[in-house]
Amino acid sequence: MATANVQAGVPGQRQEETGRPAGGPIAGGRALAWLLITTGAAGVLAGWVITIDKFLLLEDPGFQPGCSLNPVVSCGSVMKSEQASVFGFPNPMLGLVAYAVVVAVGAGLLAGARYRGWFWLGLNAGMLFGVGFCAWLMYQSLYEINALCLWCCLAWVATLVMFWYVTAHNVREGVLPAPAGLRTFFGEFAFVLPVLHVGIIGMLILTRWWDFWTG
Repeated sequence: MATANVQAGVPGQRQEETGRPAGGPIAGGRALAWLLITTGAAGVLAGWVITIDKFLLLEDPGFQPGCSLNPVVSCGSVMKSEQASVFGFPNPMLGLVAYAVVVAVGAGLLAGARYRGWFWLGLNAGMLFGVGFCAWLMYQSLYEINALCLWCCLAWVATLVMFWYVTAHNVREGVLPAPAGLRTFFGEFAFVLPVLHVGIIGMLILTRWWDFWTG
């Protein structure tokens, strides 16, 4: 009997911590829904513009994308690099699909959809891959290609922001196991890590071309 009571109490504790029955579908809230729609749309926009410019470059090697502003902010240099087609096709074509999925998830949440824990974990894992890929592209852009693409920067920021807010949501809801202190942190200060992450990237860009920015 005691064992049964303890076992029966576990779901109750879970519901008290997260506000839902253990194993049940999880909502995301309107704020997260709009954040996913906004960041996903930004990624789609960036991917669309880069893809069009990439194909224009293939047709005319002398074509200059509109965001090629100077030797540092030179989208054309980035698009012509080998790193721009690391999977055998233009990288932004992958982004067009991935960011569109994020927009669809956000629209679903806005319409009242609830997703199972495995779905949230899969979404988080996909975004983690995106963050890792963006980190590699950032390194290549700053230290190998030696040029920046403004549309790429928009996609980077969108990816980082969506990743950290989905991670915060999953920690708060218990999808990702975490101590109470970490759940509280993500509940009250979810904005800190994305701001810090984007700020670090901004500092790397600033210091990488410090002489150019201040010259």
